[in-house]
Amino acid sequence: MPFDVKLPDIGEGVAEGEVVRWLVKPGDTVSEDQALVEVMTDKASVEIPSPRAGTIAALHVEEGKVVPVGTVLVSIEVAAGIRGSAPAAGAAEAAPTVAATARAAAPAASAGVVTGTPVQATPAVRQLARELGVALERIAASGEGGRITAEDVRRAASGGAVTTAAGTAIAPAGAEERIPLRGLRRIIAETMRRSLDTAAHYTFVAECDMGAVAAHMQALKPRAQQANIPLTYLAYVLKALVEPLQRFPLLNSSLDDEKHEVVLKRTYHIGMAAATPEGLTVPVIRDVDRRTLLSIAAEIRRLAEAAREGRLKLDELQGGTFTVTSTGAKGGLLATPIIHHPQVAILGVHEVKKRPVVVDDAIVARETTHLSLSLDHRVVDGAVGADFLYAVVARLADPASWLTAAEIG
Repeated sequence: MPFDVKLPDIGEGVAEGEVVRWLVKPGDTVSEDQALVEVMTDKASVEIPSPRAGTIAALHVEEGKVVPVGTVLVSIEVAAGIRGSAPAAGAAEAAPTVAATARAAAPAASAGVVTGTPVQATPAVRQLARELGVALERIAASGEGGRITAEDVRRAASGGAVTTAAGTAIAPAGAEERIPLRGLRRIIAETMRRSLDTAAHYTFVAECDMGAVAAHMQALKPRAQQANIPLTYLAYVLKALVEPLQRFPLLNSSLDDEKHEVVLKRTYHIGMAAATPEGLTVPVIRDVDRRTLLSIAAEIRRLAEAAREGRLKLDELQGGTFTVTSTGAKGGLLATPIIHHPQVAILGVHEVKKRPVVVDDAIVARETTHLSLSLDHRVVDGAVGADFLYAVVARLADPASWLTAAEIG
């Protein structure tokens, strides 16, 4: 009797998952713990490993389909004489692993695709190829060691000629292309829509003088470089948030819509919106209140790199209490960030550059930025939001007054 592998309970309130990509096909021989399928939940992308060795008998769910926890995904004819500690047939729930880890199995080749040498690409690049509808096997790699890069995928998706491993050019066909809204792109779409449909958004914007932060950062730069830590404005912003969040606890909360309760958080886990080839993701910097400035800067870099390379762990995407999104040098004047539901607030940090400002009745050039705070008006009134944001602005205007040697690290 075939051994059925079900979509396991991944925890954190995850009730369903989307089958993004099968890593095996019927007839394949699989070993125990070999990755079978990539599943996207509203928390992260995970790979479901095989609890038994054997042969793939059947795949029960098509790619792109969303199914609830407990659904049978695949059946395996268990190899003769193989015994293990997994549950009885029909009740298997394999423990998932985050898809950012090295893949244990290459996906089945599409019909008509040139095969041979395994495709070399990071999980992030593979995800991008799925989102753009590009077969990796048809792309000539330009990366080091024959690795396919994100730029290779984008070039292929934009209509440029794609080259197979055999060197044959494939011309683009058709005047338009339809790309399934799957994986992370679908999760982003659903999350943003849910936030806009649920929260009563409003945005408050304030100008912020970053001249003192720029000077402080410049003085600290040699020390940060010696520790191989890229010190950025964002690290100062995250560090400056802690005291205002403690003073205005409604900003560090979530709203339980079912119980009609505001849940005040006593931890300060700040989500950091990070751009990746597949779309926006929000890794969480935990216990910002207990971290030094340099520790925060180091964690920003670590999580940003992990996000871009598809190496984020599931727990690094969970538990945020407040979110910051930084548009950096491409930030423009301001934007209206969408709240990361069920949180009630998100802070947008925009481009820091020299602008003319009035200081003591004189026009001078100062490093300034705009901070845009989006709030859920069901929880946070305008006056409270304004007081909070001006408290953040005040701290950034004078970092030396609160950044002690112990706080710097």
